[in-house]
Amino acid sequence: MPRVGMMAIRKDALVNATISEIGRRGSLDVTMGQIAKAAGVSSALAHHYFGSKDHLLLAAMRAILVEFGAAARAELARASTPMERLTAIATASFGGRNFCPDVISAWLTFYVMAQRDPQAARLLRVYQQRLVSNLIHSLRPLTNDAPRIAATAAALIDGLYIRHALADAGPPDAEAATRRVTDYLELAIR
Repeated sequence: MPRVGMMAIRKDALVNATISEIGRRGSLDVTMGQIAKAAGVSSALAHHYFGSKDHLLLAAMRAILVEFGAAARAELARASTPMERLTAIATASFGGRNFCPDVISAWLTFYVMAQRDPQAARLLRVYQQRLVSNLIHSLRPLTNDAPRIAATAAALIDGLYIRHALADAGPPDAEAATRRVTDYLELAIR
């Protein structure tokens, strides 16, 4: 008889193994069997829980976005001014586990997947719309050009992920990335 809660534990292990294996290989050129082995479960169980590698990657991206959302809410809770809110969004974008090599590789793979998979494209749109919406909300009291500045800041955040994924620049520097975004925002507001 299966132990209660094992399904959630195994699914989490598969999601984490997906992120880790994509990060290790730098692409989605990994099999369900390799992911399952890294998670310590059978390939059949991985297929049973997720059905396909694409569904597993979507689950991994949802987990990354949930973690990002929690980080953003925590940072925003400490912010009291519009500029502090903008800094909080930038900090959350590059803070914690969000800007580590494995997650950066998962994002790059996800961007590519979103070009061919409607579910991935929808998830990416939701993320992008929320990011821009949060930026606009914080920019409105500071400028009349909030939508344009927010769209550019969001593109800069995504661009820093892509740039790091494609460059052999060593470990990601979250502080420098955050500073780059906040410097742009301060300049655009002026």
